[in-house]
Amino acid sequence: MSEEILINVTPPETRVAVVENGVVQEIIIERAERCGLVGNIYKGRICRVLPGMQAAFVDIGLERAAFLHASDIIGTPGESRGDQIHELVREGDMIVVQVVKDPLGTKGARLTTNISIASRYLVCMPAVSTTGVSQKIEDEDERRRLREILLRYVEAHQGEGGFIARTAAEAVSEEALEKDMAFLAKLWRGIKERCTHVNQIGLVHDDLALALRALRDLVTPEVERIRIDSRAMVDKAVSFATKYIPEIQGRIEYYQGERPLFDLYGVEEEIRKALQRKVSLKSGGHLVIDQTEAMTTIDVNTGAFVGHRNLEETIFKTNLEAAQAICRQLRLRNLGGIIIIDFIDMTEDEHKRQVLRALEKCLARDHAKTHITEVSSLGLVEMTRKRTRESLEHVLCEPCPCCGGRGSIKTAETTCYEIFREILRESRQFEVETLLVLASQEVVDRLLDEESAHLAELEEFIGRPIRLQAEALYTQEQYDVVLI
Repeated sequence: MSEEILINVTPPETRVAVVENGVVQEIIIERAERCGLVGNIYKGRICRVLPGMQAAFVDIGLERAAFLHASDIIGTPGESRGDQIHELVREGDMIVVQVVKDPLGTKGARLTTNISIASRYLVCMPAVSTTGVSQKIEDEDERRRLREILLRYVEAHQGEGGFIARTAAEAVSEEALEKDMAFLAKLWRGIKERCTHVNQIGLVHDDLALALRALRDLVTPEVERIRIDSRAMVDKAVSFATKYIPEIQGRIEYYQGERPLFDLYGVEEEIRKALQRKVSLKSGGHLVIDQTEAMTTIDVNTGAFVGHRNLEETIFKTNLEAAQAICRQLRLRNLGGIIIIDFIDMTEDEHKRQVLRALEKCLARDHAKTHITEVSSLGLVEMTRKRTRESLEHVLCEPCPCCGGRGSIKTAETTCYEIFREILRESRQFEVETLLVLASQEVVDRLLDEESAHLAELEEFIGRPIRLQAEALYTQEQYDVVLI
């Protein structure tokens, strides 16, 4: 599989796209005014303890207080502590925490005291002394080799924490791994020292910028080249790679073509499509994707695809194609949390099994952790995808000022009838000579055309003239009845 990573850098934002076989699979956007917080370490103060939720709110210097659950609090080694939140922390306590989820919507950041620091090959966890190996490394001999290397280092350097070997550690030499562990241990000592000397809330250690994180986390052996359109960022990337990931240094390229990098690969068009509800399938079927605060729903439809053999075969082929498209859309849009997929109903159990396996196979390439259930009695597939940052839609869009995020607005007819009721209400309460209705052009046009007879009847009933005035800035739902 041919894979490329594209990095578009401008002063206000950095954008990263992962392209596999010429198809955009993933887009990550980070803006200078709203950088991602995941991985950042803060010194904070407990501002509120909630025993009923087994959680606490922590002031770490952000706009909203961050959330810390009792299950995310790790005690000092050898210290006997309870598992109730009021036994673990008290209001006013200073505490060192790490962000595991960015603020999402109205929710503050999610925190943990189980600090972890990532490098190219390893994750260091200073609070524990255990070792582990990424589940994506399947070869048992390689898993055993990595575990033995980590155990030897942890036993020889007691008190420096535990380590987890990342997927990139597969087939890496013992010398390179030990060098990585020594670097992480040194980095943690520096962070711990800063935490000791800082007595106020605020940032203690921030993670790498998006472009450098992409080099650390997204580059796999399949990545043939990394194209960056900023000379300054290329210099930083080469310097970073030379120091920490020398094997990828030769794959970094400076793109200086006249055509914008994201236009060349069709990324801008993919971003535009990723903000739409409907996703067309090659066969003629389509997906309908709806994001809500509670969950994301995905509906599969045959659309214009009528098949060639029989109905069951048509449904099966559409569902198989949809499974691949859904996995791509989850990564592209960065959809997380609970996801409900409504595949077209299949009668054969073998078809259900194959669709589910196809979904699992495609999700295996996803960097985010996923969990899938079997097809339910209602024909639904329930799954979860770990969410650490905002979805693409939430980064790029805001609720519509006309509908407030509902996705629909009242018809001009509905607004006209609301105006009639308001006129009746006002005419009974106040003695006025004339009533002036301010509304959008569409509503005024309807009042003068389809509703003109009703408007004339209302004028006769209240015994006062009604004047109309179109306001260009009013939405179809807005109106005012002015008493003159």
